Amino acid sequence: MTVALPVSTDPAAVTEEHQQRRGLWRRLPTRAKVGAIMLGAFILAAIIGPLLTPYDPSFQNPAPALSLHPPDAAHLLGTTQSGQDVFSQLLVGIRLTLELALSVGVVASVLSVVVGVAAAYLGGIWDEVLSLATNVFLVIPALPLLIILLGYLPQKGQTATVLVLAGLGWPWGARLIRAQTMAIRGRDFVAASRETGERTWRILAFEIVPNEVSLIAASFVNTVLYAIGASVALAFIGLADLTSWSLGTMLYWAQSQQALQVGAWWWFVPPGLAVALMGTALVLLNSGIDELGNPRLRDAGAAGAAAWRKLRPTDPTPVLAAAPARRRWRGGRQPQAPGRTPRRSALRLRGAEDQPPTPPKCAPPARRPAREAGMAERGELP
Repeated sequence: MTVALPVSTDPAAVTEEHQQRRGLWRRLPTRAKVGAIMLGAFILAAIIGPLLTPYDPSFQNPAPALSLHPPDAAHLLGTTQSGQDVFSQLLVGIRLTLELALSVGVVASVLSVVVGVAAAYLGGIWDEVLSLATNVFLVIPALPLLIILLGYLPQKGQTATVLVLAGLGWPWGARLIRAQTMAIRGRDFVAASRETGERTWRILAFEIVPNEVSLIAASFVNTVLYAIGASVALAFIGLADLTSWSLGTMLYWAQSQQALQVGAWWWFVPPGLAVALMGTALVLLNSGIDELGNPRLRDAGAAGAAAWRKLRPTDPTPVLAAAPARRRWRGGRQPQAPGRTPRRSALRLRGAEDQPPTPPKCAPPARRPAREAGMAERGELP
């Protein structure tokens, strides 16, 4: 039996769907938009950059005039000491660095989700074992272990670097996802799914994980940022594959050939600036994702934007909301609830706190008749 899904051709429905898609971009904070645009520019350069390289990045020109040649029309970013084109190396290096960082982010995020969700939902011995493994990886110093592992591995390639970085980059995300899962597993919709007989993997995949998308995205962006910095640092000290061009490899050869001492700034500034801009884009994107997923940060950002917004002369004058009118009761007094004492008015005159309190007035003593007064003087009253 084939069921045809209804397809709406109403222009109003299409326009509403288009507005919803545009609304997602409008809801993004400004910092997230800036970070997404910057990261998109680097991704575009990584995709089409190697196709537009004017020279082979590894080609060494034997002409002495092209050794450490400053930027010109033929070589936009100058040449290295061996006559290699820096601009071609930069385009290829951006692709290799982003490929490695995104691969590490995907592998580490998958490990974080699996370990964090399983530990929080299953509980018991599973939670203890997985939490112990997470804490052990958290306390291990990452950079020394990376240096030791990559130094003793027989092959230094992209695969080895990705596995080592992903194996040490998942604990932080797993800890955060575990805490979020523990807060979600007691919700009503999870209990309802459990009572209806849903399998555990379906509850985890369709009930819990979709409610953690913003946290998983933030963890992925953080892992990508960590992978970029770690890969560049490892290549800079010579522990990566130096035969392939990446941003860290460019910095390694510039440092080894003393580019700073000879004043060849065009050799090390472009890769260093590219790494810094990538990090800035990821930080802006991560903070924007946090603000979009956290209501408190979103409200604080909206309040700050409203406070800094300047009113134009054509804007209407802001008017505070008027207080609701008080109901007037017959007789001049509002009826009180049983068992409650009437509230005293808190209205005080200006300067009343500076005046001394007025002593209470005493009633004058009652006057006795003259006959009773005479009997009292003679002591005849009982």
